[in-house]
Amino acid sequence: MPLSDSQTWKIPNLRWVIAGLVFLNTVINYLDRQTLSIVAPRLTHELHMSDTQYGHIVQAFLIAYTVMYLGSGIAIDRWGVKRVYALATAWWSAAEVLHAMARTPFFLGVARLLLGIGESANFVAAGKIASEWYPPKDRGTMSGLVQAGAVVGAVVTPPVVLWLMFRWSWRVAFVMTGLVGFIWVLFWWWLYDSPEKSAHITTQERELIESANSERAPVQVVPIGFWDLLKMRTTLGLLVARLVSDPVWWFYLFWLPKYLTEARSLTMLQMGYVIWIPYLASDVGAVFGGYMSGVLIARGWAVLRARRAVMLVSVLLMPIGILAGFVASSALAVALISLVLFAHMSWKTNLATLSVDLYPRLVVGRISGIVATGSGAGGALFTSIAAALISTWSYRPVFLIMGFLHILGFLIVLWLVRRPAVFSPEPTGAAIS
Repeated sequence: MPLSDSQTWKIPNLRWVIAGLVFLNTVINYLDRQTLSIVAPRLTHELHMSDTQYGHIVQAFLIAYTVMYLGSGIAIDRWGVKRVYALATAWWSAAEVLHAMARTPFFLGVARLLLGIGESANFVAAGKIASEWYPPKDRGTMSGLVQAGAVVGAVVTPPVVLWLMFRWSWRVAFVMTGLVGFIWVLFWWWLYDSPEKSAHITTQERELIESANSERAPVQVVPIGFWDLLKMRTTLGLLVARLVSDPVWWFYLFWLPKYLTEARSLTMLQMGYVIWIPYLASDVGAVFGGYMSGVLIARGWAVLRARRAVMLVSVLLMPIGILAGFVASSALAVALISLVLFAHMSWKTNLATLSVDLYPRLVVGRISGIVATGSGAGGALFTSIAAALISTWSYRPVFLIMGFLHILGFLIVLWLVRRPAVFSPEPTGAAIS
């Protein structure tokens, strides 16, 4: 006999428990995607892969990841975040295990493509959850936690994967990291529902969320379609800003281990000792950037103004990263890269949160998918450019280019992202201009 509502276990501050669960799955998401880059020095040797072939395999992931951003957004809006997020996690976990069976670069590329198909849903789902569960003042913190999950995944992956690889093999590393996601799905399915349907939310928290939704200003009702969303200035601004700035993160995620072992001549063990430091710095940047914009909003700043203020400070730090490719000291290079990733994740947290701030819940899944497509497309394009530059010259031209990408991204935000781009029969964000 099912429990009545009064008998169901109520969880205080359930939205933050959900945030913790999304954080954990983001850690798993990055654990699965980054395993390849950690084992790459040994795997590429065993499979006789060149830098160009490795770049193509990375690109296979990014192309699938980019295309499925759109599909994930549509699916989440249509069938709900609970079902789609669970299915996507199970899919990418199975694809991660499939990596262990690779005997040729082609098979590895196929496994990588399948991983990209599933992993794209993670951040789209996080955006949808933020729109369902969090008032505007909490969304920056929520987004910061999600971005921090990505970085915690990047921090824990090197020691975990290197231990598995040295203890057994790189194939075992793929299997063990892939199995974790299936356990997460069980907890997710038990806990999550929208605030309106959740059996675990307290009355006080439901009233808080409903009150925040009721305070949103009414907007004009117009048809909502994919092309309607894509043609809006705000959507284009957010998409292109991600396209030009996110390649920095993709480069450091997939190429940093190879850079440290090849260009800086670190051993695999030495690389394992230091590679977590830049990712930890980016973790701090993600939380700090979301927290600071939330503080400004709480002090009465308009949402868009607060987000852009924190993004500007972050942008001004990015050109320092050029020096990382030219300094003689490997320790100093790691320190400079750490500062760059701190600034990048502070920037990215606020840029990603704007997708939730500026649109109503009805379209957040699709908007998150459209905007995040810029991230994957930029990463796929830049991966090809980086591989060609590294093979032909060195890593230095890559560092030089990356130093100016965020400046361009910020100018695009100033030009195109000026006001809420909302049109929905439900009320949407107040005090955003």
